[in-house]
Amino acid sequence: MFFILSKILYFLLVPFWWIVILFGWYRLSKSAKVRKYLSILMIILVIVFTNPFLYRSLVAKWQPAPVTLTNTQAYEAGILLGGMADYDKNERGFFGNNADRFIQTANLYHRGIIKKIIVSGGTGSLSQEGPPEALFLTQALMANGVNEKDIIIEARSRNTYENAVYSKKLIDSLQLRPPFVLITSALHMKRSNSVFNKSDIDFISFPCDYKVIAKSFNLDDTIIPDITLLNNWSYFIKEVVGLYVYRLTGKA
Repeated sequence: MFFILSKILYFLLVPFWWIVILFGWYRLSKSAKVRKYLSILMIILVIVFTNPFLYRSLVAKWQPAPVTLTNTQAYEAGILLGGMADYDKNERGFFGNNADRFIQTANLYHRGIIKKIIVSGGTGSLSQEGPPEALFLTQALMANGVNEKDIIIEARSRNTYENAVYSKKLIDSLQLRPPFVLITSALHMKRSNSVFNKSDIDFISFPCDYKVIAKSFNLDDTIIPDITLLNNWSYFIKEVVGLYVYRLTGKA
């Protein structure tokens, strides 16, 4: 039930739909006063959620600082969280926007910093159709030189909470030695840290896939509206709300 409710909540957290709903209300309203206030509210929402400076400032504060691991450090396993790949109707796997998680994991493995990789990711769709994401990621890791015996598959999880629960079961059953390296997107790191700490897993964080990076001043990143940020905001809002929902429900 929590999984289904979380999907519904995520839909309601998308700023694009807020604007669509307000526009529909505007079209249906017969009151000139109501239409005026709705117009003002829509303009405010568009200005706020297409403003690069506001988005970059908030996301930069939310993301943890980058972590550097040297070749002198070695960990028994890294935990790679899914959410970076999907399948088409023919069940062919494709990488999505968060594929830097995969790249950084393979890099840590080939540098000898992590000896094994726990690939955590089932299917996050409501219908639960199609192969688990972990299978595609496993094949991709092997194609990039990772030994099959060094890959541990966790293919049941549907969200971050289940990533932690099922990873913990694998760690305990295989008697893997902590600490582990938790690898996920910087935007997703706070929620992941809270959930994995709650699951009593000893780990160090390795954030990657930064959505905002420190750059020199650029007018385009300050005041020029960017309509694509409407989609980016939805991911940020999901992480902020998701963290507090997890805490309220005792999952983090």
